[in-house]
Parts: sequence; C-alpha cells; structure tokens
Amino acid sequence: MSEQVAQTAQKDEFELELDRQREILQTCQSEKGLNSCFACEAMFECKTRKNYVDAVYISMSKGDGGGFDF
Repeated sequence: MSEQVAQTAQKDEFELELDRQREILQTCQSEKGLNSCFACEAMFECKTRKNYVDAVYISMSKGDGGGFDF
C-alpha cells in the first residue's frame, strides 16, 4: 500500500512541475503580447518553451521515459 501512495505522490510531483512550467510559459507569452509561441521569433531557441515541452513529456511518462512520438 505504501508503494501506491509513493507513486501517487510522484505523479503529483510531475503534474505540479508541469503546472509550474505552464505558468512560466503563459507569463512569457503575456509579457510579449502573444497567445502562442508560434508567433514568437525565438520559438526554436527558447529555454522557457523547451522547459515546458520537457515537463509535458515527463508528466506524460511519469518520469519513466517512454516511446512518445511527437
């Protein structure tokens, strides 16, 4: 039973990090007057966007890696 509790806590940790990265990304977009990263000239070099994409991937795989094709 304690392993299940630990897994639930771990899932929450990934989701919390995803929420944190989403807030950072949305703040950046808001500060630049954008509603999407696609309109930003720095999209492909952007550390903020990369951190968010990484957080999405980790949240989807719950930290175990995975075979997601984006």
